[in-house]
Amino acid sequence: MSDMLKGIAASDGVAVAKAYLLVEPDLTFSKKNVDDTEHEKTRLDEALKTSEKELQKIRDNAAETLGESEAQVFDAHLMVVDDPEMTGQIKQNISDNSVNAEQALKDVTDMYIGMFEAMEDNSYMQERAADVRDVSKRILAHLLGVTLPDPSMINEEVVVVAHDLAPSDTAQLDRKYVKAFVTDVGGRTSHSAIMARSLEIPAIVGSKQITDIAHEGDIIAVNGIEGTAVVNPTEEQKSEYKEAGQKFAEQKKEWEKLKDAKTVTDDGKHFDLAANIGTPKDLSGVHSNGAEAVGLYRTEFLYMDSSDFPTEEDQFNAYKKVLEGMDGKPVVVRTMDIGGDKELPYLDLPDEMNPFLGYRALRINLSQLGEKMFRTQLRALLRASIYGELRIMFPMVATLQEFRSAKKIYNEEREKLINEGYGVSDSVQVGIMIEIPAAAVLADHFAKEVDFFSIGTNDLIQYTMAADRMNEQVSYLYQPYNPAILRLVKNVVDSAHKEGKWAGMCGEMAGDQTAVPLLMGIGLDEFSMSSSSILKTRSLMKKLDTTKMQELADRALNDCDTADEVIALVNEYAG
Repeated sequence: MSDMLKGIAASDGVAVAKAYLLVEPDLTFSKKNVDDTEHEKTRLDEALKTSEKELQKIRDNAAETLGESEAQVFDAHLMVVDDPEMTGQIKQNISDNSVNAEQALKDVTDMYIGMFEAMEDNSYMQERAADVRDVSKRILAHLLGVTLPDPSMINEEVVVVAHDLAPSDTAQLDRKYVKAFVTDVGGRTSHSAIMARSLEIPAIVGSKQITDIAHEGDIIAVNGIEGTAVVNPTEEQKSEYKEAGQKFAEQKKEWEKLKDAKTVTDDGKHFDLAANIGTPKDLSGVHSNGAEAVGLYRTEFLYMDSSDFPTEEDQFNAYKKVLEGMDGKPVVVRTMDIGGDKELPYLDLPDEMNPFLGYRALRINLSQLGEKMFRTQLRALLRASIYGELRIMFPMVATLQEFRSAKKIYNEEREKLINEGYGVSDSVQVGIMIEIPAAAVLADHFAKEVDFFSIGTNDLIQYTMAADRMNEQVSYLYQPYNPAILRLVKNVVDSAHKEGKWAGMCGEMAGDQTAVPLLMGIGLDEFSMSSSSILKTRSLMKKLDTTKMQELADRALNDCDTADEVIALVNEYAG
């Protein structure tokens, strides 16, 4: 029997493949007293052996796809599995207390984790605690006879099914095998959705119940354009989805004809269409979709894909690769934006009631905890600046003082590098991401000191509407076309132009086909989006006249009271 689901269309495309459940298995167990302790030790040995084989395979795979440095975390895991002292203590616990292997494993590994975590000033020992926790979970899964999912080990065509996908999960997805994904929660601006668009994988988020309905190996048909999925489709439904996939492929071929074209409107006005990227690997999508710049390089993935702070050299090589790869086209690099839902196991951030409004991004970099990390990143960026057209952007700026403090550190590191004999470009622009309403309102003052603005609408909308964009209950308030949001955007753009500066947008709104005509009318200079949205946006812009779009924007800003009225107006002008 087939089940039809409706969710949020997060990434275009159509796919039909087997379900791969990226869902944490139930690892609960009961303490049991046993008579046959030798049997329990044999069970433990088998679980250790299977875990070791699995970790070796994962380690080899990580080395091949991500590089040796990324694979090192699994070397640490292998050392834990092979540690005779720890395994000896687990066996001793089985013998001494006549308990099942699961309980003995938990007792001993909890003791090690507690001991390592108590060494608060020793980051190496803190990491060992995380290693023991991960490995003990793997051994326990094998003792219980359940499988731990591992997205990096997928080696056949699948649709990934999950409650949600963490940024670290999506970073491991291989486009060759992962044909689509469907999640219970999330919205168009959740990180999993953004990553899906950059990987050009069809995706549906916020389906509410996919993990309840789908089982491992079920066939799932996914339409990421319409936001529909069918679990165990009939032959007729499979044909419908495959036909929709063919139509989309034909549409993409039409768009591909615009790959090397400039982004010019019907009345001859040029706009810059740029791409948002997360790693140097995303450059292939940037080129194949004809981007004119990189409008947002999210550098936090460098930090999240590492088991420790990335070194100056690691970062320099990554930035150099992107700058060289863009052949002189501009690259806007956002400094580390950790916090909110993006955590680093090796950075000890405090627990917060509301991390999205808390200690994150530039706020960490300007504090004692993060300043050294910030200086390292700025040095790496400035050293790489001679290899292309670099623009540096600070995220989460609320006050002018924050920008001035960050710019002061930037200038100090620039001076140091020049004194050390490094080449540093004279044309580096330094700007800010406008995502806090306070900065948007005070944009006329900021515009006198920054080189550019890039509007981060994903956060600007949630902060302006006081509505968490990850919360399904208030998702109706995530309104890119609300006149209040449009007025803030216009104030930022006008303020930039008054001072002879440029204003871009790197939030998901920049590639939203309903928002694009409005933003053209407002006068936005640069639209930065997931690579997969560039060609269809270029195609749309070619058909539009900017004079008419200015009239549309004026009416939306002055005559409309609601987002629905704005949508109706866009359909009237550009539909």
